[in-house]
Amino acid sequence: MTDNNDKTLFSSPFSRRDFLRTTGVAAGGAMLASLPFAPAFGKERVIKIGYVSPQTGPLALFAAADNYIIESLQTVLKHSLTVGGTAYKLEVIVKDSQSNPNRAAEVASELILSDNIDLMLVSSTPETTNPVSDQCEINEIPCISTVAPWQPWFFTRGGKPEQGFEWTYHFFWGLEDVIGTYTSMWGAMQTNKVVGGLFPNDGDGNAWGDQKLGFPPVLAQKGFKLVDPGRFQSLTDDFSAQIAAFKKAEAEIVTGVVIPPDLTTFWTQARQQGFKPKAVSVGKALLFPTAVEALGKAGNNLSTEIWWSPTHPFNSSLTGDSAGQLAKGFTQATGKQWTQPLGFVHALFELAVDILKRTEEIGNAHSVRDALLKTNLNTVVGPINWSNGPVKNVAKTPLVSGQWRLGNDGKYDLVITSNATAPTIPLGGEMQAITY
Repeated sequence: MTDNNDKTLFSSPFSRRDFLRTTGVAAGGAMLASLPFAPAFGKERVIKIGYVSPQTGPLALFAAADNYIIESLQTVLKHSLTVGGTAYKLEVIVKDSQSNPNRAAEVASELILSDNIDLMLVSSTPETTNPVSDQCEINEIPCISTVAPWQPWFFTRGGKPEQGFEWTYHFFWGLEDVIGTYTSMWGAMQTNKVVGGLFPNDGDGNAWGDQKLGFPPVLAQKGFKLVDPGRFQSLTDDFSAQIAAFKKAEAEIVTGVVIPPDLTTFWTQARQQGFKPKAVSVGKALLFPTAVEALGKAGNNLSTEIWWSPTHPFNSSLTGDSAGQLAKGFTQATGKQWTQPLGFVHALFELAVDILKRTEEIGNAHSVRDALLKTNLNTVVGPINWSNGPVKNVAKTPLVSGQWRLGNDGKYDLVITSNATAPTIPLGGEMQAITY
């Protein structure tokens, strides 16, 4: 089953002119350099990469940079991939999960069983990464996932540290990193260390609020008191119960992991009901400039984790571009502000190209997986190596945190205010309390 949101790229000629027209890059300023590829194809076989992300629905902001990354990589790859001296045609088949786990599993199955892909890529929240990874594990297809903390990707799928998975591999940071960078940020301010928790009833919320593996035990160890009113359904229209609980406990900090519409609802109602915390550090919803802009001036000094930014000191293995050049190219081509998933989607395809080029037998899933296991690649989000993760199947990337600052031009910029968990990433400013 297919729909209009599914796309096949690289399978038919897509000229440089088409790319420039689609993305809006000026002919003299195309950012992605070309790499030499043999003009003739030695075999009829086509290498197929499947890619699943939430391009529509409430999680669509996570996929806002997908088209730009995939279409711009066409300029670099020129419809082909050279493996062992042979140039193969390359096809990337893109599927929209529609922000629905069931749909994610359905399109993953289509890619595996109908499209016969060689490698699966998937991005953005456990609601997308987990069902796709499960389908790959069942059907023995190599899969690389990202943009979900590793614990909800690993443990909620039944992962056992001593055993792990055979076919599914993940790169991102973990809850230990976000807790570390958040508490470092809060420690730079004078507060009563009472924290209100917003944890929805989904993969992220249940992981962040888990009594053993999530925020509660670590916050207690660091001297913070967590007020957790319990789970709620995403897209709720009333946060009065949570706000009342936070006010009663005199919480001066709010944390959690919610989708953008829920953050807008919560923060609007909190201000209406006189709840004025000094810090609001929320994952997922506060990752994107458009979500903060929707709050108007009320978005100033809200804070979040920062997985990737233009100031991160890394370069693409495909193009040689720095993180700053990648972000600038995106803005020039689309007219939009950079977003954090931009770097990680680019890194997904960096990994795919690197792994497939090192595969000894194209068409053999075990051979692709063997190449994956030997990965040691410096990407635009940092080095990726699956041999030394916290558990089998996981490679960690660095994490910092910061605040959204409203500029004189009315636009928000994300400023890194804590790098305690990744000192190699430069600071951009100091932590400030929210003003009312």
